[in-house]
Amino acid sequence: MAKPKVAFYWCASCGGCEEALVDLNEDLLKVADAVDIVLWPVALDFKRKDVEALSDGEIAVSFINGAVRLEEQEEMVKLLRQKSGLVVAFGACAHLGGIPGLANFWNRETIFQRQYIEVPTMENPDGVTPKLKTTVDGFELTLPEFYDTVKTLDQTIPVDYYLPGCPPPPDLILNAVNAILEGKLPEKGAVLAPNKALCDSCPRKDSKPEKLSIKEIKRPWQIKIDPEKCFLDQGLICMGPATRSGCGETCITANMPCRGCFGPVDGVIDQGAKGLSMIASILGIEEEEKMTEEDVTRLIEGIADPAGTFYRFSLPASLLGRKRM
Repeated sequence: MAKPKVAFYWCASCGGCEEALVDLNEDLLKVADAVDIVLWPVALDFKRKDVEALSDGEIAVSFINGAVRLEEQEEMVKLLRQKSGLVVAFGACAHLGGIPGLANFWNRETIFQRQYIEVPTMENPDGVTPKLKTTVDGFELTLPEFYDTVKTLDQTIPVDYYLPGCPPPPDLILNAVNAILEGKLPEKGAVLAPNKALCDSCPRKDSKPEKLSIKEIKRPWQIKIDPEKCFLDQGLICMGPATRSGCGETCITANMPCRGCFGPVDGVIDQGAKGLSMIASILGIEEEEKMTEEDVTRLIEGIADPAGTFYRFSLPASLLGRKRM
């Protein structure tokens, strides 16, 4: 009996999702033995023509990580969608846009201006920036188009399942692979992680006061973080109440608040807005004291980079999408 064909592809991301596959350790050998890997450019020598030669739907499942930033990435994910029975958005960048999605606060022109002209380490007196086509020694060279807007995978192609995280933890990866091999997947469109907030599984949840009030926003480097106490109760912004669980509480175990990489639970349209409203609801001073306009301003200004804080992983998937230009 032929093994199911599986593809892995890397779009706009840091490569951590590829490392997560390697983190399966000896289980990776079990996966490799159970499937026929037909594309994994980061590890094996496959070419685009190898995918084009396959029949439509011949690939059982494609795991695609990274947001869609370049023309080439759009072409490849559309090709993989055509050739695949199932497509899994693998990791936060494919799922929500991820860190690359923060570039949606700018556009191609402003990004190129900063990267190739303004940065102190750049020596570019002629102000040369990347072009789609150029001629060298009589030959035309081309580059893929760099789009103005970073998109999530499902803003580019239909996606069947989502495996969240930055990166997805090995246990969720293995569970997803086994569910696919055994035909035990939930309804299409599901996020393959628990549908409950991270606070429900947080090892510090019992230390969270019943009535929480933050009188001053602090950043992790400003205080000595108590490893047993709720981050919010220490004045640190933690996205746990607005974030899906299933990550294994990795950041919390490392004594750092949740950043939100697993995205929202089902039914939440905008994770950033959810996190912002959560923080706004617990900002305040003692009840018997009346908040002045100065108090409100001080509390708000204590949030460094609100957009980057609350939309760190989810800007392209949010109601905002991008800064309009």
